Amino acid sequence: MKAYFIRRLLLVIPTFLGITVMVFAVTRFVPGGPVERMIAEARAQQTGMVSGDQGQPLSEDQIEELKRYYGFDKPLLQSYVSWLGKVVKGDLGTSTRYYDPVLSMILERLPISLYFGLISLVLVYGVCIPLGVAKAVRHNSRFDNISSLLVFTGYAIPGWVIGVLLLLLFASRWEFFPLGGFVGDFYDEFDAWGKTKDVVWHTVLPVISYVAGSFAVMTMLMKNTLMDNLAADYMRTAVAKGLPFRKAVFRHALRNSLIPLATSFGSNISLILTGSFLIEKVFNIDGMGLLGYESVVERDYPVVLGVLVISSLLFLIGNILSDICVALTDPRVTFE
Repeated sequence: MKAYFIRRLLLVIPTFLGITVMVFAVTRFVPGGPVERMIAEARAQQTGMVSGDQGQPLSEDQIEELKRYYGFDKPLLQSYVSWLGKVVKGDLGTSTRYYDPVLSMILERLPISLYFGLISLVLVYGVCIPLGVAKAVRHNSRFDNISSLLVFTGYAIPGWVIGVLLLLLFASRWEFFPLGGFVGDFYDEFDAWGKTKDVVWHTVLPVISYVAGSFAVMTMLMKNTLMDNLAADYMRTAVAKGLPFRKAVFRHALRNSLIPLATSFGSNISLILTGSFLIEKVFNIDGMGLLGYESVVERDYPVVLGVLVISSLLFLIGNILSDICVALTDPRVTFE
C-alpha cells in the first residue's frame, strides 16, 4: 500500500503541471487582460470617451512597457516556467487589480470558506447517512416517499438559486435573516456572545444553499447502496442464524455501504476550502469563492492562477484521501 500511495503522490506533479499549463495558456490568449484594462482606463481619463472608441491614448513604447511589467513580453513557455518557479518558492504573484500579494489575499479569505465548508461537510455526512439508512430500511413507506420528494426537489434546484429564493423570502420579504455578508455592520460593538449570535445568524441561509446541492446525491447513494447490501446473501445468512435485523444492518451492511461515500470524501476537501463561487457571490461572502469569481470577471490573472493552484492541489490530494478512506472502510482493498 505504501508503494501505491507513493506512486499517487508522484502522479500529482504531472497532473498539476498539465492543469496549470492549460489555464496559463488561456490567460495569455483571452482578450481583456491587464494591459487592455490599462489602455481602456487611460482612454477614459484622457478623452472621456467610451471604451469602444478607436483612439489610442498610449504610445507603442508605453504599451511595451506595460507588457514587460505584467510579463506578457516573453514567450508562453518562458513565462510559464518563470511563474512556476515563483510558485515553488511560495510566491503566487501580485494582483493586477488591487496590487496586493495573491497569497495574502487568499490566506485572508481562506478561514471564511473553511468555516462554511466544514459546517456543510458535517451536516451533509451527519444527516445524509442516517437519513439514507432510514429510507433504505423503510423503503416505499410514506416516510421514504415524502423525504424523496423533498430530496429530489432540492437536487433539481442549484444551490445558488436556492440562495436567491431564501434571500427573497427570509431576508427581503420577512426579514428573518440578514441580506448577506459574514457579519453585521455593528459586529465590532457586540460582546463575545453578541458576536457569536451575529455570525450564526449570517450563517444559516448560506449553509442551507451549500448543503442543498450534495444533500440529495449523498442521501440516495447511501440508500441505494444499503438496499443492495440488504439483499445480499450474507445478510440473509446472518439473519437466518438468529442475528437481529437491526444488528445485522449496523454490523455488516452499513460498513459495506459506506464505501461509495468514502470515495467521494476526498473530492469534497477542495470544496471545503475553496468555497462556492456563485453562492458566495449571492450572499456577498468575502471568501475564496467570491475572490475567484471576481478575479475571473476582472481578468485578474495572477489571482485566477493562485486560486487554481490551491484548488487543484487540494483536489489532487483529496483523491488520495479518498483512496485512504476506501482502504479504511473496505478491508478487501490492499492497493497492491
